[in-house]
Amino acid sequence: MRFQRAAGVLLHPTSLPGDHGSGDLGADACRFVDWLARAGQTLWQILPLGPTGLGNSPYMSPSAFAGNALLIDLDELRQHGWLLDADLVPDAGFDPGRVDFGRVAPWRTVRLERAAARFAAGASVADRDAFAAFCRDQTSWLDDYTLFMALSDERPGTSWCDWDGGLARRDPAALRAAGARHASRTHFHAFCQWRFFEQWSRLKAHANARGIRIVGDAPIFIAHQSAEVWARPDLFELDARGEPTVVAGVPPDYFSATGQRWGNPLYRWRAHADEGYAWWTRRVRHGLALADILRIDHFRGFAQHWEIAAAEPTAVNGRWRDGPGAALFDAIERALGPLPIIAEDLGLITPDVSALRERLGFPGMLVLEFAFDGKSDNLYLPHNHRNASVVYTGTHDNDTIVGWWQHASAAERAHACAYLGIDGTDIRAALIRTAFASVANAAIIPMQDVLGLGSDSRMNLPGQAEGHWEWRFEWSQLRDGHTAELATLSSLYGR
Repeated sequence: MRFQRAAGVLLHPTSLPGDHGSGDLGADACRFVDWLARAGQTLWQILPLGPTGLGNSPYMSPSAFAGNALLIDLDELRQHGWLLDADLVPDAGFDPGRVDFGRVAPWRTVRLERAAARFAAGASVADRDAFAAFCRDQTSWLDDYTLFMALSDERPGTSWCDWDGGLARRDPAALRAAGARHASRTHFHAFCQWRFFEQWSRLKAHANARGIRIVGDAPIFIAHQSAEVWARPDLFELDARGEPTVVAGVPPDYFSATGQRWGNPLYRWRAHADEGYAWWTRRVRHGLALADILRIDHFRGFAQHWEIAAAEPTAVNGRWRDGPGAALFDAIERALGPLPIIAEDLGLITPDVSALRERLGFPGMLVLEFAFDGKSDNLYLPHNHRNASVVYTGTHDNDTIVGWWQHASAAERAHACAYLGIDGTDIRAALIRTAFASVANAAIIPMQDVLGLGSDSRMNLPGQAEGHWEWRFEWSQLRDGHTAELATLSSLYGR
């Protein structure tokens, strides 16, 4: 994929302002798009849009296809008459600067349940027809997802491997009986998906009309406790009970001395190959219906992935295993045509990973916070940048610029000041300008760095399972100077 020079901002919709405890797909999302256009930006990068899983992470989702119902704009449901004004009186405990998932998720879920019930009781013929059409169009994943979620709601905290009555084995008679028993709950989950996809489609259309392309995000792995692993256990490395035999992660690295044991089941790549990679083709087609460009997380896993025995408590003891390589993406491209994909090639990148990315023509990622180790051949230093790249000051896994600078070593600071020709008093402005000036065809800045926020506003800390993904900004933090800065840099550097 070839970018024209472009620039944008990284911000997940949960981090938007709003009255209902977290950002969503409503008016504030449209306002953010309008701000991006005024600031001369043409890319909006987001995190995965699926339901969140363990630790509220969007990278540990119960579905590779579903949307996060907690992003549904509740005001739109009120406009349809499915919610009342009284339903949407905000909880006094909501924090405008942080998502308290333990408080927000139940509050929003109750409102969604009320809306689904009112829709079922009195929706118009046109709305019922639209809902039925959505369910027909998405049946390839929606039926499994809604039943999986209904069964999970009935058995909270229980692995699908422990479900009884033939449900774990997906006995057809057991599935039919469960579907009849949980018809109301599956309807609720289908209703939520309908509204999510309708709202996201409108928001994306609004962005595209303003000249903004959406950069989506596809995690390489999915959660064991997910509709897809339950529905297709033959595509994953599981034992006879359905438990993972090996799990995903990365060896000890910059972030953790014991590595990162993510715990996702690994793919049985031979089974995928035998089907012509049909499952992955469906997944990428679905992702590109939601986004204009798709960032593939942990791209190195397609060349080689770190395999950890399921019994291992950390990622220290593991081994590298070959992934599908180019065969996977060649199959997807034959089905879908040229792929607008960004390869997340950060971390321990060996020559075979770079060769695979280059063979496929996918731009990789460059992070300026990684540049200043004192070595002139550091690939993240701007004089080593390549055109087919996306440059970032940092990503959702990094500290903010301000936080990084506060914690940087004296040697890193000295090298950065010497390299950039600055005295270090405004590292934020210097790194943002450096990103825009890079030869990399795209430059993307996290919203926290646009606003100049510190470590308490970082989105995630890899290796820590709890307490992240919560940051939100407030409109009062965004000044005219931020808008002018981005617009000026975009114009100066041809973005």
